Amino acid sequence: MFETDLFDRQVILITGAAGGIGRAAAERLRRCGATLSLTSQNAEKLQPIAVELDAHAIAADVSRVGECKRVIDATLERFGRIDALVNCAGVWTQGDSDAATEADWDHCIDVNLKGTFFLSSYAIPALKKSRGAIINVGSDAGVVGNAGCAIYCASKGGVTLMSKALALELAPFGVRVNTLCPSDTDTSMLRRQAIQYGANDPNGYLTGLLEHYPQRREARFIETDEVACFIVFLLTKAAVPITGATLVMDFGVTAGY
Repeated sequence: MFETDLFDRQVILITGAAGGIGRAAAERLRRCGATLSLTSQNAEKLQPIAVELDAHAIAADVSRVGECKRVIDATLERFGRIDALVNCAGVWTQGDSDAATEADWDHCIDVNLKGTFFLSSYAIPALKKSRGAIINVGSDAGVVGNAGCAIYCASKGGVTLMSKALALELAPFGVRVNTLCPSDTDTSMLRRQAIQYGANDPNGYLTGLLEHYPQRREARFIETDEVACFIVFLLTKAAVPITGATLVMDFGVTAGY
């Protein structure tokens, strides 16, 4: 689908690289010749992935601003440049808003929004030099509201609008910023979500999600490699005119809003 030397000599930093979308993006980009710097809080899962992909591994908690800076500094120390930042790190939370705690808010906002912003912020000087790109992985819940998911929607809605603002700020320097918003994706996070919030019926929880899809009996979840392929495209020269965009891949779930 893509040339094996498409990103030859380009350094791409991926957060959440031990998770489903992050790992799939890393695998795709490596097959296209990219040099990878990978970060995740889960060092045990990250290390073998980095070895497999001949990548630089940085275990870090991106909810902490100092850790965001350390990730960028470590990547620049190792490779001397950053051509793209792909922010895949994310967490899910749901529940009635009148039962939410400050800890629920802080964890979700800090990982999904604060981490994404400060990684981007610290990467900007390097991206200006390379005339690079930022891809922030958002969600359909960052485009429309979902009942029972106010905190998560706040985090991903913030990512969506923040990305537009960054795109305008960085356009004069040749740096592109886009948000890619997939709906439910077949990842370990989705399965953990079903176990945690499925009221002892995770399969029923997943079936309930698919009932909202316009495909009805043909409905399915997005595959991680489908998201990864879109990420690859957004980093190619063919996507140069695309910046400040909110690109939704959701089987049409949000089309009727």
